[in-house]
Amino acid sequence: MSLLKYTTIVLCIAAILSACGCATAPETQAGRDVLNAEVHETIAIFKERDPQIQRFFDTAYGYAVFPEVFKGAFWVGGAYGKGEVYEKGQRVGYSSLSQATLGFSFGGEFFREIVFFPDKAEFDEFRSEEYAFAAQVTGVALTAGVAAKTDYKYGKAVFVIADRGLMVDASLGGQKFTYLPGSVAGKSPHELTTGKL
Repeated sequence: MSLLKYTTIVLCIAAILSACGCATAPETQAGRDVLNAEVHETIAIFKERDPQIQRFFDTAYGYAVFPEVFKGAFWVGGAYGKGEVYEKGQRVGYSSLSQATLGFSFGGEFFREIVFFPDKAEFDEFRSEEYAFAAQVTGVALTAGVAAKTDYKYGKAVFVIADRGLMVDASLGGQKFTYLPGSVAGKSPHELTTGKL
């Protein structure tokens, strides 16, 4: 690998890791509106990919939607993304996720992620200050019919859709989450769970 390509990858990873210190919620109303629109789009894409994912929206106590997570690595890597959080179908705040990785992992990708929580206890734990995925947690790559065969593991169900790029390792273990209470203007949260987009 050329020095230029290696340096570019390292700089991208450094940018990801430094982004982890960014605000959990967009700082402007325009930024919040953009994030809200991206969340709507993400939910629509997940439902189009596999309509059976609706059962998670119908039965989960809470969920977090991350419309764009960037993950990049060259032996050492990281990931970062922002999203919105819902409790019983109502928007209750924002969340950011970060992840540092070490091991056999090359490349970079953007992906979308939704994390569902089956009950109040798991959801409240997610909203605590030190919430992180255990090392064994992986996301289910959503394709038609997959949601019907998927159940909660370790108190959560995680679905991902890769947007673009390629990663050798798609593990989600070690993802850390920051939660910030609050709501945003825009379409009713009910529209997200009923498909009225």
